[in-house]
Amino acid sequence: RNRKMSALSSDQPANANSECVGTKSDQAGKAAGCAGCPNQNACASGAMKEIDPALAVVADKLSGVKNKILVLSGKGGVGKSTVASQVAFSLAHKGFSVGILDVDICGPSIPRMMGLNTAEVHQSGSGWTPIHVDSLPEGEGELLVMSVGFMLPNKDDAVIWRGPRKNGLIKQFLTDVDWGSLDYLIVDTPPGTSDEHLSIIQYMRAAGIDGALIVSTPQEVAMADVRKEINFCKKTKVPVLGVVENMAGLRSPVDGLKFFDDAGADVTASTMETLQAKAPEIAKLFAHADVFPRSNGGPEAMASSFGVPYLGSLPMDANLTNSTENGLCFVSEHPNSAAIKPLLQVVDTMIQNIKGLKNE
Repeated sequence: RNRKMSALSSDQPANANSECVGTKSDQAGKAAGCAGCPNQNACASGAMKEIDPALAVVADKLSGVKNKILVLSGKGGVGKSTVASQVAFSLAHKGFSVGILDVDICGPSIPRMMGLNTAEVHQSGSGWTPIHVDSLPEGEGELLVMSVGFMLPNKDDAVIWRGPRKNGLIKQFLTDVDWGSLDYLIVDTPPGTSDEHLSIIQYMRAAGIDGALIVSTPQEVAMADVRKEINFCKKTKVPVLGVVENMAGLRSPVDGLKFFDDAGADVTASTMETLQAKAPEIAKLFAHADVFPRSNGGPEAMASSFGVPYLGSLPMDANLTNSTENGLCFVSEHPNSAAIKPLLQVVDTMIQNIKGLKNE
């Protein structure tokens, strides 16, 4: 149903009112639902009926990509890029051919998270060539990356661009990057519902967007903005593949913990000696502690209230953090770590939800 709705609405601008009649309608800019829309004057004049030739170019460039996924969050700092990068790594670990496009222009984290912090983009006759990730173990899939971070002469330079220039780069990423044939393209977006989001949806609409992963943490200060992101997806008719609850508590093997007495002295060594002597089985368990307050049932209840899938919760895991910091595939590097099963559940459920939408 969502896929059909998206196709029928291809002439609706991403920032249009929910009652938009479409730019090709004779009532465009004149219907009651057009009142207050930022595109009303352009639609009334007929200018919006002109088709941007870039749309056809984007559709052609992405014609070899089977599944296109946006990773969104209304709130910054919830681990959106961590989820995007490790979902991409996990898909490649399963043998898929994967691309990841970083359109977080002012805060491009993906180069470091994919182990490509010193890489540079090269051009070929067919456009920009995405960077290949070489850290995957032999026999796994393929992973390609494109980011504005590759183009900065100094990695610490601030990107101080106004909206039109950002949108121009997004357009160039979609029209000039030669992705070839991919099973999945993951698009890591900035926080919020800004110009970048409208541009990426508008340009990719003709190529088809299979859906969005929406990342949240458990506390209300994050979910308040994530609700806006879900409503943004509904308004722009992007199917929500599911909500991912990130940083859902801290989970660690007991033998990896440090222990302190009430005076602040480190008593780890003596505590572990006692555990090994009296209860060695405890040292093999995982300890869990909630970090953020779970407001009103947390992201799972929020997803249910909006009628969108909940893909699962990812705990804070030191091995996951280290893998992300060092640009490594968490699933390959730490197959028995605390967050492995939750991450694979997210990825497997996402794959099934995409298949379900395509079969509707």
